[in-house]
Amino acid sequence: MKTILITEFGASDVLTYTEYPKPTISTGEILIRTTYTSVNFADIKNRTGNKAKGNFPMILGLDVAGIVEEVFDDSSDFQKGDQVIAFPTNGAYAEYVVAKEQLVFKVPCDVPIEKVAAVPTVSFLSYILTHQIAPISQNDSVLIHAASGGVGTMLIQMAKKLGAKQIIGTVSNLEKAPIAYQLGADHVLTYDQFSLHVQDLTAELGVDIVFDSIAGAITEESLSCLAPYGTLVQFGNSGGKSGTIKTSDLHSSCRNIKGFSLGTTRSSKPEMLQQVAQDIFILLKEDSFQVPIAKIFSLEDMQKAHELMESRQHQGKILIKV
Repeated sequence: MKTILITEFGASDVLTYTEYPKPTISTGEILIRTTYTSVNFADIKNRTGNKAKGNFPMILGLDVAGIVEEVFDDSSDFQKGDQVIAFPTNGAYAEYVVAKEQLVFKVPCDVPIEKVAAVPTVSFLSYILTHQIAPISQNDSVLIHAASGGVGTMLIQMAKKLGAKQIIGTVSNLEKAPIAYQLGADHVLTYDQFSLHVQDLTAELGVDIVFDSIAGAITEESLSCLAPYGTLVQFGNSGGKSGTIKTSDLHSSCRNIKGFSLGTTRSSKPEMLQQVAQDIFILLKEDSFQVPIAKIFSLEDMQKAHELMESRQHQGKILIKV
Protein backbone atom coordinates (compact mmCIF):
# COMPACT_ATOMS: atom_id res chain seq x y z
CA MET A 1 0.00 0.00 0.00
CA LYS A 2 1.02 3.65 -0.37
CA THR A 3 1.81 5.52 2.81
CA ILE A 4 3.78 8.43 4.26
CA LEU A 5 6.65 7.29 6.47
CA ILE A 6 9.18 9.09 8.62
CA THR A 7 12.41 7.44 9.73
CA GLU A 8 13.70 10.40 11.72
CA PHE A 9 12.39 13.58 13.32
CA GLY A 10 12.76 16.82 11.40
CA ALA A 11 11.33 19.28 8.89
CA SER A 12 8.62 18.42 6.37
CA ASP A 13 11.16 16.79 4.04
CA VAL A 14 11.33 13.75 6.36
CA LEU A 15 7.84 12.82 5.13
CA THR A 16 8.39 10.13 2.49
CA TYR A 17 5.74 8.84 0.11
CA THR A 18 6.48 5.13 -0.32
CA GLU A 19 5.24 1.54 -0.43
CA TYR A 20 4.70 -0.26 2.88
CA PRO A 21 3.18 -3.62 3.85
CA LYS A 22 -0.59 -3.62 4.23
CA PRO A 23 -1.42 -4.07 7.93
CA THR A 24 -3.21 -7.08 9.36
CA ILE A 25 -5.81 -7.17 12.13
CA SER A 26 -6.32 -9.17 15.30
CA THR A 27 -9.06 -9.53 17.91
CA GLY A 28 -11.16 -6.40 18.37
CA GLU A 29 -9.65 -4.61 15.37
CA ILE A 30 -10.96 -3.40 12.01
CA LEU A 31 -9.10 -2.82 8.74
CA ILE A 32 -10.19 0.36 6.99
CA ARG A 33 -9.49 1.52 3.43
CA THR A 34 -8.80 5.22 3.82
CA THR A 35 -10.75 7.76 1.79
CA TYR A 36 -9.61 10.89 3.61
CA THR A 37 -7.30 11.78 6.45
CA SER A 38 -6.47 15.21 7.83
CA VAL A 39 -3.55 17.21 9.18
CA ASN A 40 -3.68 18.28 12.82
CA PHE A 41 -1.15 20.36 14.71
CA ALA A 42 -0.31 17.30 16.80
CA ASP A 43 1.09 15.77 13.59
CA ILE A 44 3.62 18.60 13.39
CA LYS A 45 4.61 18.01 17.01
CA ASN A 46 5.02 14.30 16.34
CA ARG A 47 7.03 14.85 13.16
CA THR A 48 9.48 17.23 14.81
CA GLY A 49 9.94 15.04 17.86
CA ASN A 50 8.41 17.49 20.33
CA LYS A 51 5.76 15.00 21.32
CA ALA A 52 6.42 11.56 19.86
CA LYS A 53 8.70 8.72 20.81
CA GLY A 54 11.10 7.61 18.11
CA ASN A 55 9.70 4.20 17.13
CA PHE A 56 10.75 4.26 13.48
CA PRO A 57 9.58 3.81 10.81
CA MET A 58 6.57 5.85 11.88
CA ILE A 59 3.26 6.71 10.22
CA LEU A 60 1.72 9.97 11.44
CA GLY A 61 -1.91 11.09 11.47
CA LEU A 62 -4.75 10.97 13.99
CA ASP A 63 -7.97 10.26 12.10
CA VAL A 64 -9.45 8.81 8.94
CA ALA A 65 -12.68 8.55 7.05
CA GLY A 66 -13.01 5.45 4.94
CA ILE A 67 -14.62 2.10 4.17
CA VAL A 68 -14.43 -1.03 6.30
CA GLU A 69 -12.28 -3.54 4.42
CA GLU A 70 -12.16 -6.38 6.93
CA VAL A 71 -13.43 -7.29 10.41
CA PHE A 72 -11.75 -9.89 12.60
CA ASP A 73 -14.87 -11.35 14.17
CA ASP A 74 -18.19 -12.07 12.49
CA SER A 75 -19.96 -10.89 15.64
CA SER A 76 -18.61 -7.36 15.06
CA ASP A 77 -21.03 -4.45 14.84
CA PHE A 78 -19.30 -3.56 11.55
CA GLN A 79 -19.17 -5.28 8.18
CA LYS A 80 -17.22 -4.85 4.98
CA GLY A 81 -18.43 -1.80 3.07
CA ASP A 82 -19.50 0.28 6.06
CA GLN A 83 -18.62 3.95 5.79
CA VAL A 84 -16.80 5.01 8.96
CA ILE A 85 -14.58 7.49 10.68
CA ALA A 86 -11.91 6.22 13.05
CA PHE A 87 -8.88 6.96 15.18
CA PRO A 88 -6.29 4.44 13.91
CA THR A 89 -3.86 2.60 16.15
CA ASN A 90 -0.66 3.25 14.22
CA GLY A 91 -1.11 6.39 12.17
CA ALA A 92 -3.51 7.57 9.46
CA TYR A 93 -1.34 8.64 6.52
CA ALA A 94 -1.86 5.41 4.58
CA GLU A 95 -4.16 3.65 2.12
CA TYR A 96 -5.11 1.11 4.79
CA VAL A 97 -5.23 1.55 8.57
CA VAL A 98 -6.11 -0.55 11.59
CA ALA A 99 -8.31 0.73 14.42
CA LYS A 100 -9.74 -0.75 17.58
CA GLU A 101 -13.45 -1.32 17.12
CA GLN A 102 -14.36 1.00 20.01
CA LEU A 103 -12.60 3.83 18.16
CA VAL A 104 -14.49 3.28 14.90
CA PHE A 105 -17.79 5.08 14.27
CA LYS A 106 -20.31 4.22 11.56
CA VAL A 107 -21.28 7.26 9.49
CA PRO A 108 -25.02 7.59 8.76
CA CYS A 109 -25.85 7.49 5.06
CA ASP A 110 -27.33 10.99 5.16
CA VAL A 111 -24.08 12.63 6.40
CA PRO A 112 -21.78 13.78 3.55
CA ILE A 113 -18.46 11.94 3.78
CA GLU A 114 -16.50 15.02 2.67
CA LYS A 115 -18.00 16.95 5.57
CA VAL A 116 -17.43 14.34 8.25
CA ALA A 117 -13.93 13.52 6.95
CA ALA A 118 -12.66 16.92 7.99
CA VAL A 119 -13.82 16.78 11.57
CA PRO A 120 -13.14 13.55 13.52
CA THR A 121 -10.46 15.06 15.76
CA VAL A 122 -11.66 18.67 15.88
CA SER A 123 -15.37 17.88 16.28
CA PHE A 124 -14.93 15.29 19.03
CA LEU A 125 -12.57 17.65 20.82
CA SER A 126 -14.70 20.79 20.52
CA TYR A 127 -17.90 18.96 21.46
CA ILE A 128 -16.42 17.51 24.64
CA LEU A 129 -14.84 20.84 25.58
CA THR A 130 -18.07 22.83 25.23
CA HIS A 131 -20.53 20.24 26.53
CA GLN A 132 -18.61 18.36 29.23
CA ILE A 133 -15.35 20.03 30.30
CA ALA A 134 -16.63 23.62 30.39
CA PRO A 135 -20.34 23.53 29.50
CA ILE A 136 -21.47 26.81 27.94
CA SER A 137 -24.64 28.50 29.15
CA GLN A 138 -26.62 31.40 27.68
CA ASN A 139 -25.12 33.97 30.03
CA ASP A 140 -21.50 33.13 29.26
CA SER A 141 -18.89 35.24 27.54
CA VAL A 142 -16.42 32.96 25.79
CA LEU A 143 -12.86 33.58 24.54
CA ILE A 144 -11.59 31.19 21.84
CA HIS A 145 -7.92 31.29 20.88
CA ALA A 146 -6.80 30.25 17.38
CA ALA A 147 -10.35 30.99 16.25
CA SER A 148 -9.77 30.48 12.51
CA GLY A 149 -8.22 27.01 12.81
CA GLY A 150 -9.88 23.60 12.70
CA VAL A 151 -10.77 23.43 16.39
CA GLY A 152 -11.46 27.15 16.66
CA THR A 153 -14.04 27.14 13.87
CA MET A 154 -15.82 24.23 15.56
CA LEU A 155 -15.70 25.89 19.00
CA ILE A 156 -17.26 29.10 17.65
CA GLN A 157 -20.19 27.18 16.17
CA MET A 158 -20.64 25.08 19.31
CA ALA A 159 -20.66 28.21 21.48
CA LYS A 160 -23.14 29.89 19.14
CA LYS A 161 -25.44 26.87 19.14
CA LEU A 162 -25.33 26.70 22.95
CA GLY A 163 -26.41 30.35 23.14
CA ALA A 164 -23.27 32.03 24.49
CA LYS A 165 -23.91 35.68 25.27
CA GLN A 166 -20.65 36.86 23.71
CA ILE A 167 -18.06 35.04 21.59
CA ILE A 168 -14.60 36.58 21.25
CA GLY A 169 -11.97 34.98 19.02
CA THR A 170 -8.26 35.61 18.66
CA VAL A 171 -6.21 35.14 15.48
CA SER A 172 -2.61 35.78 14.47
CA ASN A 173 -3.65 38.46 11.97
CA LEU A 174 -6.96 40.07 11.10
CA GLU A 175 -6.92 38.63 7.58
CA LYS A 176 -8.22 35.49 9.30
CA ALA A 177 -11.06 37.34 11.03
CA PRO A 178 -13.79 36.99 8.35
CA ILE A 179 -14.19 33.23 8.79
CA ALA A 180 -14.59 33.65 12.56
CA TYR A 181 -17.21 36.34 12.08
CA GLN A 182 -19.00 34.26 9.46
CA LEU A 183 -19.32 31.34 11.87
CA GLY A 184 -20.67 33.42 14.74
CA ALA A 185 -17.93 35.31 16.58
CA ASP A 186 -19.03 38.70 17.91
CA HIS A 187 -15.50 40.12 18.08
CA VAL A 188 -12.14 39.02 16.66
CA LEU A 189 -8.82 40.25 18.08
CA THR A 190 -5.15 39.66 17.44
CA TYR A 191 -2.98 38.38 20.28
CA ASP A 192 -1.43 41.80 20.83
CA GLN A 193 -2.62 42.82 24.32
CA PHE A 194 -5.80 40.84 23.78
CA SER A 195 -6.62 40.79 27.49
CA LEU A 196 -7.01 44.59 27.59
CA HIS A 197 -9.42 44.48 24.65
CA VAL A 198 -11.35 41.61 26.24
CA GLN A 199 -11.75 43.66 29.42
CA ASP A 200 -13.10 46.57 27.36
CA LEU A 201 -15.53 44.33 25.50
CA THR A 202 -16.84 42.80 28.73
CA ALA A 203 -17.12 46.06 30.70
CA GLU A 204 -14.16 44.94 32.87
CA LEU A 205 -16.02 41.79 33.94
CA GLY A 206 -13.86 39.37 31.99
CA VAL A 207 -14.93 36.25 30.13
CA ASP A 208 -16.51 33.26 31.80
CA ILE A 209 -14.72 30.62 29.71
CA VAL A 210 -11.41 30.56 27.84
CA PHE A 211 -10.53 27.79 25.38
CA ASP A 212 -6.76 27.79 25.01
CA SER A 213 -4.77 25.49 22.71
CA ILE A 214 -1.66 27.69 22.57
CA ALA A 215 -0.24 27.69 26.13
CA GLY A 216 2.78 29.74 27.23
CA ALA A 217 2.29 33.48 27.56
CA ILE A 218 -1.19 33.22 26.03
CA THR A 219 -2.37 31.12 28.98
CA GLU A 220 -0.82 33.55 31.45
CA GLU A 221 -2.47 36.56 29.82
CA SER A 222 -5.79 34.74 29.53
CA LEU A 223 -6.01 34.51 33.31
CA SER A 224 -5.90 38.29 33.56
CA CYS A 225 -9.17 38.58 31.60
CA LEU A 226 -10.92 35.54 33.10
CA ALA A 227 -13.87 36.47 35.30
CA PRO A 228 -14.11 35.37 38.94
CA TYR A 229 -15.51 31.83 39.05
CA GLY A 230 -14.56 31.52 35.37
CA THR A 231 -12.94 28.49 33.76
CA LEU A 232 -9.84 28.33 31.56
CA VAL A 233 -9.54 25.10 29.58
CA GLN A 234 -6.01 24.28 28.41
CA PHE A 235 -6.09 21.61 25.70
CA GLY A 236 -2.99 22.10 23.58
CA ASN A 237 0.49 23.56 23.26
CA SER A 238 0.78 24.86 19.72
CA GLY A 239 2.95 27.72 20.96
CA GLY A 240 5.55 25.23 22.13
CA LYS A 241 6.12 26.82 25.53
CA SER A 242 4.76 26.23 29.00
CA GLY A 243 3.04 28.96 30.96
CA THR A 244 3.52 29.88 34.61
CA ILE A 245 0.46 30.14 36.81
CA LYS A 246 0.41 31.37 40.41
CA THR A 247 -1.84 29.37 42.70
CA SER A 248 -2.78 32.60 44.46
CA ASP A 249 -4.34 33.80 41.21
CA LEU A 250 -6.74 30.89 41.43
CA HIS A 251 -7.98 30.53 44.98
CA SER A 252 -8.42 34.25 45.64
CA SER A 253 -10.53 34.75 42.50
CA CYS A 254 -12.29 31.37 42.55
CA ARG A 255 -11.14 30.76 38.99
CA ASN A 256 -10.75 27.26 37.61
CA ILE A 257 -8.21 25.74 35.26
CA LYS A 258 -8.99 22.47 33.54
CA GLY A 259 -6.89 20.37 31.21
CA PHE A 260 -8.09 18.04 28.49
CA SER A 261 -6.46 15.78 25.92
CA LEU A 262 -8.38 13.90 23.26
CA GLY A 263 -5.38 11.57 22.85
CA THR A 264 -5.45 10.63 26.52
CA THR A 265 -9.21 10.11 26.33
CA ARG A 266 -8.92 7.83 23.30
CA SER A 267 -6.44 5.69 25.23
CA SER A 268 -7.97 5.78 28.71
CA LYS A 269 -11.70 6.36 28.25
CA PRO A 270 -12.69 5.53 24.67
CA GLU A 271 -16.24 4.83 25.82
CA MET A 272 -16.69 8.61 26.25
CA LEU A 273 -16.51 8.99 22.48
CA GLN A 274 -19.32 6.66 21.44
CA GLN A 275 -22.24 8.90 22.50
CA VAL A 276 -20.35 11.99 21.40
CA ALA A 277 -20.13 10.53 17.87
CA GLN A 278 -23.91 10.25 17.59
CA ASP A 279 -24.38 13.86 18.70
CA ILE A 280 -21.76 15.03 16.21
CA PHE A 281 -23.43 13.21 13.33
CA ILE A 282 -26.70 14.97 14.19
CA LEU A 283 -24.90 18.32 14.03
CA LEU A 284 -23.25 17.50 10.72
CA LYS A 285 -26.62 16.79 9.14
CA GLU A 286 -27.53 20.45 9.63
CA ASP A 287 -26.76 22.63 6.62
CA SER A 288 -26.13 25.54 8.98
CA PHE A 289 -23.24 23.71 10.67
CA GLN A 290 -20.25 24.51 8.48
CA VAL A 291 -16.98 22.64 8.13
CA PRO A 292 -14.49 25.08 6.56
CA ILE A 293 -11.86 23.35 4.41
CA ALA A 294 -8.60 25.22 3.94
CA LYS A 295 -7.29 22.95 1.16
CA ILE A 296 -7.39 19.34 0.00
CA PHE A 297 -4.07 17.66 -0.87
CA SER A 298 -3.27 14.24 -2.28
CA LEU A 299 -1.35 11.78 -0.11
CA GLU A 300 1.84 12.25 -2.12
CA ASP A 301 1.70 16.01 -1.43
CA MET A 302 1.83 15.59 2.35
CA GLN A 303 4.94 17.77 2.62
CA LYS A 304 3.01 20.71 1.16
CA ALA A 305 0.13 20.05 3.56
CA HIS A 306 2.47 20.15 6.55
CA GLU A 307 4.12 23.32 5.27
CA LEU A 308 0.72 25.00 5.03
CA MET A 309 -0.13 23.91 8.59
CA GLU A 310 3.18 25.25 9.90
CA SER A 311 2.76 28.55 8.08
CA ARG A 312 -0.38 29.24 10.13
CA GLN A 313 -1.85 30.89 7.05
CA HIS A 314 -4.69 28.42 6.63
CA GLN A 315 -8.30 28.84 7.72
CA GLY A 316 -10.23 25.69 8.53
CA LYS A 317 -9.14 22.08 8.11
CA ILE A 318 -6.41 20.69 5.88
CA LEU A 319 -7.68 17.47 4.25
CA ILE A 320 -5.79 14.68 2.52
CA LYS A 321 -7.60 12.66 -0.16
CA VAL A 322 -6.20 9.14 -0.37
